[in-house]
Amino acid sequence: MLSSAPSPAASETLNRVFHALADPTRRAILATLAEQDAMVTELARPFDMSLPAVGKHLRVLEKAGLVKRTINGRVHRCSLSPRPLRDAEEWLSRYERFWSESLDGLGDFLQQRNK
Repeated sequence: MLSSAPSPAASETLNRVFHALADPTRRAILATLAEQDAMVTELARPFDMSLPAVGKHLRVLEKAGLVKRTINGRVHRCSLSPRPLRDAEEWLSRYERFWSESLDGLGDFLQQRNK
């Protein structure tokens, strides 16, 4: 059985994480940051968009708690904050267990029926 729904605060956090992950540019930025910290200009380089457009993507990732930005003068350095991804994975795993148990039950039913 599925456990209770997340609290309103946890639900809002999940909403922000899944919104952030819905965009391929933001997923690519996270993949880069999973390898190493990077300056905003380095993150923007592979994309055919302006630096302010990349900055908007970064703000969405920051709001979701997935990216931390440190500023030293004019240099903005970003790093991955994986905790929200773990929270999302934990939330998804509840449904994985549900479907696994449901499919196991279906398999058992079909085996009993075919005997």
